[in-house]
Amino acid sequence: MNPLESLVASGTKLWLDSIDPELIRSNRALGATGATSNPIIVADLVKTGRFDDSLRELAGKGLSDADIAWQMTDRLVRSAQDVFAEVWRDTRGNDGYVSFEIDPLLEDPASGPPHEQRVAQYIRLGKQWSAGHTNRMIKVPATPAGIDALEELCAAGVTLNVTLIFTDRQYRAARDAVWRGAQRRESRDAFKSVYSIFVSRIDVYTEKHVSELSPAAQGQVGIVNAKRLWTANHQFWADKKLPLAQEIIFASTGTKKPEDDPAKYVAALAGSDIQTNPPATNEAIAKSTRTFTRAVDATTPADVAADIAAKVDFAKLEDVLMAEGIEKFAKPQQALLALIAERRKALV
Repeated sequence: MNPLESLVASGTKLWLDSIDPELIRSNRALGATGATSNPIIVADLVKTGRFDDSLRELAGKGLSDADIAWQMTDRLVRSAQDVFAEVWRDTRGNDGYVSFEIDPLLEDPASGPPHEQRVAQYIRLGKQWSAGHTNRMIKVPATPAGIDALEELCAAGVTLNVTLIFTDRQYRAARDAVWRGAQRRESRDAFKSVYSIFVSRIDVYTEKHVSELSPAAQGQVGIVNAKRLWTANHQFWADKKLPLAQEIIFASTGTKKPEDDPAKYVAALAGSDIQTNPPATNEAIAKSTRTFTRAVDATTPADVAADIAAKVDFAKLEDVLMAEGIEKFAKPQQALLALIAERRKALV
């Protein structure tokens, strides 16, 4: 059993943080059962030149740069969906999904529309890009407008991946909105939702803003927070008697410091729900000799938990990380549009 196979054997569903067709196929062979996309991933693929024929074709149809970007994203996500369709069928809809991120420019502080228009756009685009797909999830951020769109999207039958979650407050607001929508459905047989909890970004924040944490607690806040939300999620859904699992995605699992073990977060959260690991993280793990066992429900040492509770202001953490997250959300889409404009000029 190779290291990634042992991770899957521990109970973790392994999803890839990429929709590169080559990486999708190679990681599927290593045990990956799903994937997720974002504008950075799409832009990196466009830069390779491997998709110039598609760009040339779409540009020849007179499409705008934005329309080309979304058509390219749709094609790449569809290709990944095809690879994981068998997983979706075998698990009867419990796994095998590919996430499609809808327009990040809705959250652009400089050019985004007013709140109610953002909500309406999330609902419209979510319905549009999910229509006709069985194993596609729609990624909606846990921003005020994103959360306000969740109930209606879920009620309409859209399968949701609520992303950019850092705190318990965001998670509960998103989960409750999704559950309200699910209860409006005629049937909940196909109801599936996931909640992407960002892990490593929290430790980057505490190292910068909460330097007074003890050495034992510093670098562990992301893990402690993710485990707490994972526990709350399991407790909430335990009595709902749903056919499909409503799960936590452990996202941002790549380490940010070169001296850290590449599997730091992967190992600590092994054993349940879903991890969307960067390709480099999976590659480093695959080359190692380690074996993963279930660790997600291991108890946090009391002194570490107490230090974090006393010193980390999660409301402030959310404000800072959401501001950074929204910037990282919108700028890559702007960069993708600029890249499309540049590539079409060179190709046509």
